[in-house]
Amino acid sequence: MFCNYIILFLHTFERSLKIMEKQSDLIKNSSANQLTDLFGMNHEKVLICQDKDSGLKAIIAIHSTTCGPALGGTRMWKYASDMDALKDVLRLSRGMSYKNAISGLNLGGGKAVIIGDSKTQKSANLFRAFGDFIESLNGDYITSEDVGISPDDMIHVAKQTKHVTGLPGKKGDPSPITAFGVYMGMKAAAKSQFGNDSLHGKKIAVQGVGHVGEYLVEYLHKEGAKITLTDINDSLLSKVSKRFNCNIVNPDEIYDVDMDIYAPCALGATVNDSTIPRMNCSIIAGAANNQLENENIHGSVLMNKGVLYAPDYLINAGGVMNCYAELHDFSNEKVMQMAENIYQTTADIINHSKNNNIPTFLAANQKAEERLKMESSK
Repeated sequence: MFCNYIILFLHTFERSLKIMEKQSDLIKNSSANQLTDLFGMNHEKVLICQDKDSGLKAIIAIHSTTCGPALGGTRMWKYASDMDALKDVLRLSRGMSYKNAISGLNLGGGKAVIIGDSKTQKSANLFRAFGDFIESLNGDYITSEDVGISPDDMIHVAKQTKHVTGLPGKKGDPSPITAFGVYMGMKAAAKSQFGNDSLHGKKIAVQGVGHVGEYLVEYLHKEGAKITLTDINDSLLSKVSKRFNCNIVNPDEIYDVDMDIYAPCALGATVNDSTIPRMNCSIIAGAANNQLENENIHGSVLMNKGVLYAPDYLINAGGVMNCYAELHDFSNEKVMQMAENIYQTTADIINHSKNNNIPTFLAANQKAEERLKMESSK
């Protein structure tokens, strides 16, 4: 019954996981309802990857190649369970399809997760094994770095496959462009909520000051925003706060601070039943993916509260634009112009939301699905 929902590719390498013959714990421990919910997102391909020699355990999900090869980053995270990893990669890959479609890029959507601790379990052999799995997809999936992955890690992947972007010496780390796009989307949301797009004096709570978060803080600092930060990495938090003269709070306290804008820039699902009642903000606009734990429920709750949510996959599209530019050899100026256009796209989605009295996430989904439908009919 499982194969009604997912296509598993069994490769000839010894490192392949022979799931069809001896079902993995991921499948055996999952209920039929769980699988139905997950695979109702209509993914084209899902690849379970395992290499015992290097310790690689990963999942690659290709949601759609309707607009072109599926592009999306690889993140490395110590998930609580294999099912959590699967849920994450399926949601993230669908988000990439929508992100690339709404951004007008000729790319499909995909994503990969490597299950493990990025601080202690990385190795050249692990990333080369991962590159072999990417190569086996024959160009259907192109990867880049994401949470827990660096451009240097991608060098090892690129030794096994050419389907990699974000390499040192090319466009490199997409984080600065991602942050600029988030900044543009935040300003568009401010224009709608406050009457002008200035962030000077606005109280902004930034959750997560990793690659993208730190660059975003720099943009906000330059505009004169009043910034409060949190992160689970105390040393990084201290460094960024001192550099930009920001306030610091503990991770769980970020939802309770006095803020005009909440900017989640770490992992997703931080906008949920327990946090929404605590947040006193007018706008949610950040770099994290899948910020709404349940978009159908929490998107509507935010709209009813008068909180403007800038759809995450729309405003954090700068990174994928950077990767797209690398594939097509665009100039840096061209990439920045593409990211700047996120401002107008965000404004258009907000207007579509208001005109149709629907949550902004749904307005964005509709526009993305229109593009996918148009491309599939060609």
